[in-house]
Amino acid sequence: MQLPKINISKKHLRIGALALGILTILLIIIGSVAYSKREALLQKMIAKAILKANKAYDLDVKIGKTGFNGLNTVHMTNISVVPKERDTLAIISDMTIGVKLWPLIFGDVKLSEMNLKDGKINLVFKDSLSNIDFILKRKQKDSTEKKPKLALSDIANNLLNQILYKVPDDMEIKNLLLTVNDNDTSKLSFMTSTATIVSGVLQSTILVNKTEATWHVNGEVKAGSKHFDVMVFADNKKVELPYLNNKLHAKISFDTIRTILKGADYKGEDYRIEGSWSVRNLLINHAKIAANDIIVPEARIDADLLVGSNYVALDSTSTVYLKKAEIHPYLKYTLSPNKIYEVKLKTPEQDAQEILNAFPQGLFESLEGLKVSGKIKYALNFYLDSSEPDSVKFDSGLTPSNFKILKWGKVNLQKINDPFVYTPYEYGKPMRDIMIGPSNPNYTPLSQVSSNFKNAILTSEDPSFFSHKGFVQESIRKSFAVNFKEKKFVRGGSTISMQLVKNVFLSRKKTLARKAEEILIVWLIENNRLVSKNRILEVYFNIIEMGQNVYGIGEATRHYFGKSPSELNIGEGIFLANIVPRPKIALFKFRSDGGLKDYMYNYFQYIGNIMARRGLTPSDTSGYGFYNVRLRDGLRQYLLPDTTLIDTNAFDDDDPLPAIETQDESKTLFDRLFGGKKDTVARPATTVDTLKSNKQLRQEKREQRSREKELEKQKIGNG
Repeated sequence: MQLPKINISKKHLRIGALALGILTILLIIIGSVAYSKREALLQKMIAKAILKANKAYDLDVKIGKTGFNGLNTVHMTNISVVPKERDTLAIISDMTIGVKLWPLIFGDVKLSEMNLKDGKINLVFKDSLSNIDFILKRKQKDSTEKKPKLALSDIANNLLNQILYKVPDDMEIKNLLLTVNDNDTSKLSFMTSTATIVSGVLQSTILVNKTEATWHVNGEVKAGSKHFDVMVFADNKKVELPYLNNKLHAKISFDTIRTILKGADYKGEDYRIEGSWSVRNLLINHAKIAANDIIVPEARIDADLLVGSNYVALDSTSTVYLKKAEIHPYLKYTLSPNKIYEVKLKTPEQDAQEILNAFPQGLFESLEGLKVSGKIKYALNFYLDSSEPDSVKFDSGLTPSNFKILKWGKVNLQKINDPFVYTPYEYGKPMRDIMIGPSNPNYTPLSQVSSNFKNAILTSEDPSFFSHKGFVQESIRKSFAVNFKEKKFVRGGSTISMQLVKNVFLSRKKTLARKAEEILIVWLIENNRLVSKNRILEVYFNIIEMGQNVYGIGEATRHYFGKSPSELNIGEGIFLANIVPRPKIALFKFRSDGGLKDYMYNYFQYIGNIMARRGLTPSDTSGYGFYNVRLRDGLRQYLLPDTTLIDTNAFDDDDPLPAIETQDESKTLFDRLFGGKKDTVARPATTVDTLKSNKQLRQEKREQRSREKELEKQKIGNG
C-alpha cells in the first residue's frame, strides 16, 4: 500500500525552523542562567536541608566546603553530624556524590557515583539512650500528622526503591570506620579500608576490631535492574559476630553467607520479592536452643516473599534445602483487622536416611549414627486468629513408607524393654542410680500397681494413652490456645510416652533441640512398636518423680502412706496423680494432722467424677476418698504449721522449696488445673496467728529446709 504524499510549503518549513531555533535559544539561555546560579541554588538547598535536620531531628549538621565538580557532581569536605545532647554520630573528611539527571527531573534521587575518604560513624548506646534516637523522635512527630495509610505492599516497594536508589553505579570508599559502643561493655569496630563498585562489581576489605579479622563483602550489584548477588566471608577463618554474641549470650559464626535478589515487582496488588539466601558451616550456640554447638554444614532457601496490603508471607513456592533434603514452607502474618498467624510445612516423600543426614550436627545427639531405610514425608498446618484463639487449627503428621531401623545410633531406643539403670538429675546433677528391674525391691510390675492409681494418673495425664501413637494433637492444639491467651507457657501437651522419653533418653535441660529430639524419639518408638504400651506405662510408673528425691510408685507409696502400690485406695491414687506435675511440693498439701488441706477437695471431685463417668470407679458424692488420705506418722513432723498459708501455683516445677507467704489459697479449680495467674501480693490473713512478720516467715522457711534435709538423710540411710 502506497502512503499518500504530503506536500509542505517552504513558508511553513521556514516558520517551523524559526520556532525551533527560538526554543533552542531559550533553553540555552535558561540553562546558562541556571548553570551560573547553580552554586547559589546548591548553597540554598544545603542550608534548607541543614535547617530541616535541626528542626525535625535535633541534628547539628555542619559542612566545611561545598561545590560542583562537573555537571552533576557535588564535592563536600569536613562534614559532621551531631545529635542534640548526644555523642557525635558521623565525621567525613571528603565526599563526592553524583546524581543521575533524568530521574532527578521526575523527583527521584538516584546516585550515579560516590567517593568517600576518611570517615567515621560512631554508634553509642548508654542504658536506654543512644545517638540514633532521632529516628524515633521523627516517627513520634510524624505520628501526630494525619496521613493516608499506605498498603504494606506500597511501603515495601518504596522502601526497597529507596535503598536501591542509594546504591551508586560507581563507588570508591577509603578508610571508613564504623564503631559500636554499648555501655562500654561491648565495643566493636569495622574499618572499611577499601570498597569499590566498578561496572556493577562490588569488592571490599573490612578490618574487624583492628587486627582481629578481615572480612570481605564481594559480589555483583545492579541496583537499576533490582538485582544483586553478594557474599560475606573472612580471610582464613569463620565470620564471627562478637557484638551479637555478647548481646544475645550466644555464639554465631559461619564460613560464608550469600544473598541474592533476583527481582522485585508487583504481582496483582501484592508486591513480590524473589531471592535466595544460603549459608555454609553455620554454627549456633545458645542455651535456649541446645546445650552444645549446633552446626549447619549447608543450607539454602529459594524464597518468594509476598507483601500484601495488610500481610507479609513466605509463599509455598519457596524451598528450603538442607543438604539433599527439601522442605516447602508457607508462612503468613496478617496484621489487620486481626493478627493472624499461619504456618504450613510440606516435604515431598524423600529417602529417610537423607532426611536424617540433613539434621544439623549436634542437634539430636542420641540419634547420631542411626541408620534407617525407606521413605518419609511430613505435613504441618497451623492457623491462629488472635481474635479467636480457641479456634486455633493444628495438624501434624510424619508418614513413613517401608520405614525400618537398620542400626542404632548412640542410644538403643529398645533398652527399656530389659532391666536398666535410670539416673535422675536435679539442676544438672545426678541424684542416684536406680535399677528399673526386679533386683530393686521398690520396682513394681504393672500388674501389682493398684488400678486406683493407674486409672487416676491416666485420667489426669493421658486419657487416650492406649489409643494414640505418642501424640494427642487435640491436647497440643488446646495448649496453643491457652498459652496464647496467657501470653506465657502455662500448659503443655505432653503424653506419658513423651514424659518417659524426656526422662530416660534425654537431659532435663529445657531447650528447643531437646523438645524436637523428644518428639522424634517418641515417633520412632510408637510408630515402629519398639516398646509395648504396657511396658511404657510400667517403666513410667517406676521412674516418675513423686517428691523430694522420691522416684517411682514403689518409693512413693511407702514414703507417703507406708503401703505397697497394690494397696492404694481411690483417694491415695488420686492424690499421687495430683502431685505428678509438681512433685516437690507434695508435703505442702497436708495439714499438720496428716489430712489433706481443704482446697484439694475440688480436685478430687473433678478427677473422681471423670473416672466415674468412664466406669473406672463407683460414683461418690463424698470426695472420692479425699477424707481417707492420711500421711504416715513418720512424715508429719516435717509439715509446716496449719497457720502458714502457701500458694503452690507460685512455684516452678524445678524449685526445691516454695517461698512462704501469707496469702489466700482459695484459687479456683480451673486456675489450679490450667495455670491461672499467680497472686504475688501477700494478703492480710484472717487470724492473728497468720499475721507474721517477714522475719518469722524467713525463720519458718529455714526450719522447713532443715526438715527437708533431715528427711533426705533419713531416706538415703534407709537405702
